[in-house]
Amino acid sequence: MTFEELKEKARELPLKPGVYIMQNARSEVIYVGKAKALKNRVSQYFQDSASHTEKTRAMVSQIDHFDVIVADSEFEALVLENSLIKRHQPHYNILLKDGKGYPYIRLTVREEYPRFSLVNRVEEDGARYFGPYGSRGSTQGILDAIRTALRLPDCDRVFPRDVGKGRPCLNYHMGRCDGYCRREMTAEHYRKAIDQAIRLLEGKFQETGEQLLREMEEAAQALRFEKAAELRDRYRAIELLGKRQKVVAGSLADTDVVGFHQGVARSCFVVLHYIRGDLAAKDWELVPNPVEAGEGETVSALLRQFYSGRQVLPRQILLPCELEDEAPLGRMLSEEAGFRVTLVTPQRGAKADLIRLANKNAVEEVERWTGREERQSKLMEQLGRLMGLDHPPKRMEAYDISNTGKDDIVASMTVFVDGKPKKRDYRHFKLKDMEHPDDYASMEQVLRRRFRRYLEGDEKFDQLPDVLLIDGGVNHAKVALEALTGLGLEVPVFGMVKDDRHRTRGLVTPEGAELGLQGNPALFALIGQIQEETHRSAITFNRLQRTKRVQGSVLDQIPGIGEKRRNELLRTFKSVKKIRAASLAELEAVLPASAAQAVYTFFRQEQERPPEEKERKS
Repeated sequence: MTFEELKEKARELPLKPGVYIMQNARSEVIYVGKAKALKNRVSQYFQDSASHTEKTRAMVSQIDHFDVIVADSEFEALVLENSLIKRHQPHYNILLKDGKGYPYIRLTVREEYPRFSLVNRVEEDGARYFGPYGSRGSTQGILDAIRTALRLPDCDRVFPRDVGKGRPCLNYHMGRCDGYCRREMTAEHYRKAIDQAIRLLEGKFQETGEQLLREMEEAAQALRFEKAAELRDRYRAIELLGKRQKVVAGSLADTDVVGFHQGVARSCFVVLHYIRGDLAAKDWELVPNPVEAGEGETVSALLRQFYSGRQVLPRQILLPCELEDEAPLGRMLSEEAGFRVTLVTPQRGAKADLIRLANKNAVEEVERWTGREERQSKLMEQLGRLMGLDHPPKRMEAYDISNTGKDDIVASMTVFVDGKPKKRDYRHFKLKDMEHPDDYASMEQVLRRRFRRYLEGDEKFDQLPDVLLIDGGVNHAKVALEALTGLGLEVPVFGMVKDDRHRTRGLVTPEGAELGLQGNPALFALIGQIQEETHRSAITFNRLQRTKRVQGSVLDQIPGIGEKRRNELLRTFKSVKKIRAASLAELEAVLPASAAQAVYTFFRQEQERPPEEKERKS
């Protein structure tokens, strides 16, 4: 639709509450908003753009068409907008960074020695989950505190396999672990500690504390004063842990205080958590400056995202500004909490002082971030000068080859923008028609394929980098330059050279001139990070391909089992070992009867083959 057509369509909208959904020419949702009166709100986007922010003008320039959904009330529009933003994650809506959701603590329960870990989502795997909690860092702190308080192991040893193997580690000698690797510590002892940890994660601090007090008194009466002192310290640790756990879990927080500050390039959203008048924790996040015109709209959007999915909400939230949708927002949060959540915008007094403190925290975080960005900008300027470029390199692409024989030759392409990894632009390549491993030929093939797709207009490769960084020396850089020249492209190329200890030494040009980095620790660290990240990406992809090939090799020998059926078997049974052990009935639940019979017969015959023949087959 043309701009005039969009303006005319907006004029025809009803003066009713609802949601509007802006889409680009590819029908991608780029912005979702709500309105008390759709006609008035949507028409504002297509009026004089002088009053718009730069980001709003950029968004409007991409609108090809829009849809609206009329709602019965402002509350329904608010709930619908929240749902659509979660579903589409529109580019121009202000979004908190953690798209993975809030972290959970996971406990394996089917093992003799259950273990805790931190995960991003709940799976149906028989484990027990606690949460969701607040930030990942604070949740890890809770897990560490529980391990310390109950002296649970935090090492790489696997129990019961490693019980009695080797001496206890330093944590045992420092009194941070009870040493479950020792033979005298039974699984029963371990289970008892895990049960206490579960009670703590369930919020049963008083019950656990009372139990420890009883044990402490018993130890003192038995004149076991060292044990009594240990239990006393554990009781005190659990008391402190109780306060911290309640905050991180979002439970029993009397008041949350929200702060907000919009800087030149970024904004900061802060939430201070208070329990019985004491500041107990702080959550904050930097976000891009919003399309939303007012502070109130931005704070409302961030509040909805921050509290959505929380187990328990505070009873009172202090706000830094008046919200136009305060009533429906309060209703939405109250319905989610199961009790009334009061939104207050204090103007004076002690509560207003808390808002000023939250806003001050937001300002400090934005200023600190700006300082880091300025430092990064200076670093890129230095790198540009070192490379002899006319301007600092904005987009850098790095390449590395990994192989374990001719069947597993792969390459990775990592991307760094303004010196930071941009992982969604990473790419991997499987090398074709390679008779044997050859890093130079592999690099030439990869770069030809990558930049040919750029010349063909492939949207996955549509950006030309400012610099190419090749893992290797001068010969690798020469090969890369020749590949680009053959395609008629000019991009500066540098090899990332390592010393004899496999550490980054410097950069080298295709002509052999080496650019030392030791004199600039920050540049040295940056190139080392790029080199290690590219190598890690290549190795990880190589292992993945090798695993897929090995898993599929046995199944590929079975008549009637092609790629589709092989993948279906692996998806259902998870491994070749489980497929081998499956009954005919279990196989028929996945495959047609004839194919299931072929798989069943193949593995039964395999069991009867001599060992040397099995080895040849695999």
